[in-house]
Amino acid sequence: MSRKLFGTDGVRGEANQGHMTAEMALRLGAAAGRYFRRAGTNGHRVVIGKDTRLSGYMFENALTAGLTSTGMNVLLLGPVPTPAVGYLTRSMRADLGIMISASHNPAKDNGIKFFGPDGFKLSDEAEMEIEAMLEGEIRLAIPDNIGRAKRIDDGLGRYVEYAKTTFPARDRMSGLKVVVDCANGAAYKAAPQVLWELGCEVIPVGVSPNGYNINDRVGSTHTETCAEAVVAHGADLGISLDGDADRVMIIDETGRVADGDQIMALFAHRWAEKGILRGGALVATVMSNLGLERFLQGHGIGLERTKVGDRYVVERMRAGGFNLGGEQSGHIVMTDYATTGDGLMAGLQFLLAMAETGKRASDLVRQFDTVPQLLKNVRYQAGQEPLNDARVQKVIAEAESRLAGQGRLLIRKSGTEPLIRVMAECEDDKVLEACVDAVVEAVTVAAG
Repeated sequence: MSRKLFGTDGVRGEANQGHMTAEMALRLGAAAGRYFRRAGTNGHRVVIGKDTRLSGYMFENALTAGLTSTGMNVLLLGPVPTPAVGYLTRSMRADLGIMISASHNPAKDNGIKFFGPDGFKLSDEAEMEIEAMLEGEIRLAIPDNIGRAKRIDDGLGRYVEYAKTTFPARDRMSGLKVVVDCANGAAYKAAPQVLWELGCEVIPVGVSPNGYNINDRVGSTHTETCAEAVVAHGADLGISLDGDADRVMIIDETGRVADGDQIMALFAHRWAEKGILRGGALVATVMSNLGLERFLQGHGIGLERTKVGDRYVVERMRAGGFNLGGEQSGHIVMTDYATTGDGLMAGLQFLLAMAETGKRASDLVRQFDTVPQLLKNVRYQAGQEPLNDARVQKVIAEAESRLAGQGRLLIRKSGTEPLIRVMAECEDDKVLEACVDAVVEAVTVAAG
């Protein structure tokens, strides 16, 4: 059975369009509630968090209706980071956790992510079973067993206090000036509070959500805003989060940006030296730069690659006993601390590196020289399969042959948007651009 509703990170799309409607959310809540009531024994609890999108109210209410109709008791957390939902699902002994967010996408989009009772995102198999339940009649609870719903006021505070426990060098934070860009999203309260309570002088950016401005020229996909604030305020560091705070980009005092690959390289090297890098390897996706791979090899550290998506990174980490992984896009997964990517905790670990080494951020953000990488996207319409076109396959084969021995080519469908992503790496810029452009042109023609 193929998945029609779930992508690489839950269900996602434009709010009130296609499958992202209140009606679908109600049915999805009911299906998830029935799925977890089948096995749950903890009083059938579910915690629901959300980011700051206007449509979050609609989906929160619809999911609550569906869940309570199958006997689940719903605890509403309000706006909290995605990793907080993972943490609180396990901490509050819930059977299920749900985050309403489309992460780094624009405000018109939204999404629904599910966490199991262990705080980790659901497996492909579990999501397929929930999808299958949507195809039929969902058995509802009898009137006496309908669930209750209530708002939880201390969920954010629990997460804030837990995040602070992951940072052991509080006495060395005084006087450190940090810009934190919360993307007008889910961490707009939590991130500045954690940093201030740890002793930093905090310059907050992107902390005025209005339902429409999440990720709008702020956050980890628009790092120029944070970089400008760092330079303007003479800050020591910039921490730029995305809309649900499971991604981060780090900005040094000069305004230079470090992506997920550079952050993971720093952490992997430090953890290996400390003897706390379990499995002797880092887990990253096929998108991570060849420069990262070479850096790790030079320090005797392995690299395990997975499909794109932090959930696949986490699955490999759990299966192999690794404790560090992530994505170039800024998901940094540290399973000693969190069950999913946590941008704030990754920022704290970077601050810890500064505190323990006495080095400036600019001395830490560039761990290796990247191999030139070019990524271009081609949009296609629902129902199209441009990668199956014979001409596209021929051009891809030609590009792979041209790159052999000096680089690599990666073509994949996005799991969250109707896009074909064409990425290549090569030391020769002209060859790199020629290969990517040839594939992009062929896919564009095939997509009409």
